[in-house]
Amino acid sequence: MSSSVSTARHPYEDLIVHLTRTSPLGPGEAARVVADVLSYFSEPSEEFVRRRHGELQARGFTNDEIFPRIAAELRARRVAAPELSLRQLRRIVYG
Repeated sequence: MSSSVSTARHPYEDLIVHLTRTSPLGPGEAARVVADVLSYFSEPSEEFVRRRHGELQARGFTNDEIFPRIAAELRARRVAAPELSLRQLRRIVYG
């Protein structure tokens, strides 16, 4: 007797169940939200710095405004990033 339904558990099944119970999300939508959040927080520090630099630069901020802001954002991220100096942040962006 075979079944086409997977019996493998999602590693965050409890969180998905919680989201479906406490929000209007269905199981598939909740699983996508969990995957998006995990992806967001798994972004390496270097990629985060480059992405935020580009976003802030596109909004008209200068580097003198951008790098202290990024340093503060890194300290506040849920997954702690290493403490980086302003010079290290510049080197990540400009090499």
